[in-house]
Amino acid sequence: MADQQSDVRTLWNSESDKSKRKIGVVGATGYTGMELIRLLTYHPDVSLDIVTSQSHAGKRFSKLYPSFEGMFEQELKPVEAIGESDIDLVFLALPHRVSMDFVKKHGLDSFRIIDLSGDFRLKSKDLYEKWYEKEHVCPGYIEKAAYGLPELNRDRIRKASLVANPGCYPTSSILAVAPLLEHGIINPQSIIIDSKSGVTGAGSTPKEMTHFPNLFGNFFAYGLCHHRHTPEIEQILSIATEQDVRVQFTPHLLPIDRGILTTTYSSPVKDVSGELVRELFLNYYEKEYFVRVVDQPPSVKNVRGSNFCDVYATYDERTNRIISISAIDNLVKGAAGQAIQNMNLMFRLIEKSGLEYAPLNP
Repeated sequence: MADQQSDVRTLWNSESDKSKRKIGVVGATGYTGMELIRLLTYHPDVSLDIVTSQSHAGKRFSKLYPSFEGMFEQELKPVEAIGESDIDLVFLALPHRVSMDFVKKHGLDSFRIIDLSGDFRLKSKDLYEKWYEKEHVCPGYIEKAAYGLPELNRDRIRKASLVANPGCYPTSSILAVAPLLEHGIINPQSIIIDSKSGVTGAGSTPKEMTHFPNLFGNFFAYGLCHHRHTPEIEQILSIATEQDVRVQFTPHLLPIDRGILTTTYSSPVKDVSGELVRELFLNYYEKEYFVRVVDQPPSVKNVRGSNFCDVYATYDERTNRIISISAIDNLVKGAAGQAIQNMNLMFRLIEKSGLEYAPLNP
């Protein structure tokens, strides 16, 4: 009887998989790749058909990462195997300056692509080469890429074959100030953005500043005046609001594993109040499931492991400044979760499909 039930279940799963979109993850063994696999494994509308790693090809994913034991047992393939696979969409969880080589080689005819690097976020070859310090090898695809922030760019994402998934810092920054700019409340040249990130935002490759003795019990700013997320934030806010936006962006590294807390300061150009500012945010994000306007300054623990962005905004009458604060999980809404949100839009699925996870607190 048990064998019959097993056979029926296998047949049902096989028939069910026929209607699912086939997905590949290139660069599956970094933090973002692992988070994609965690979220995609139980997504009801897709099947995870191929995962790749150049350095670990031939190994079972769960042997590298025992937390997936019994959940995801696929063998890692070399990236060349993608060309032999019949898949609908590929997530590129590759480093900056590497994803564009993949896109140049494979194009967009065989499958759609969501790139989680910065290679297609900036809408100018010259701007990319200035901030990423490398020649762009396929600039013809830059204009084809849709910027993957659903709350601002949903219609273009639905039609896209190539989506540039936003950076984690830009996601938290843009969502914190977009309502103020779009309603002409603040001076677009006055914005100061102060962001703090957990260490997973720096990737899984060991670095001096992420070395445990340097990080533990420590807290510091980095990338002052020249962080590559600065032009991304300015570009997207300028396009969305049709204004010349300039920001002072300063990132900091927190001694925690995941999460981003961003605080922004801006100068109003109209008479405002705390109540008016809060109402503005409530109305702007009223229909956005993944942006929660909260009634007290947000905490990274209240979004940990989820695709939510918690936003709080107020007005300081004494200094005549608007303060808006956001919190996201840098690996979810700041990377893998937002990428899956984009995938859902591209396939005309329910946008929150596979992403309705409650935050992990504590």
